Amino acid sequence: MQISPIELEAMLTRAAQQGAKQALADVGLEGKDAALDIRDLRSLLDCVRFVRRTAVQTTVHLITTGLILALLAGIALKLRIFGSGG
Repeated sequence: MQISPIELEAMLTRAAQQGAKQALADVGLEGKDAALDIRDLRSLLDCVRFVRRTAVQTTVHLITTGLILALLAGIALKLRIFGSGG
């Protein structure tokens, strides 16, 4: 029995499609709402990434502001010490 390349390609394509459908069904992403579910998951992941990036930026801003305030407080103390002593 010989299978032509076209028939082999068709068989592989059907097998891949059935495997993909089964994999999606195994994780609960089957049916007509599957595409919407996947879009929702991608949107949720985008939101998580945005929140993580925003949290990191906020932390950096807070640390930077704290350092600047500490430097200003140190300068103010130094100026008061020099001003009252001399």
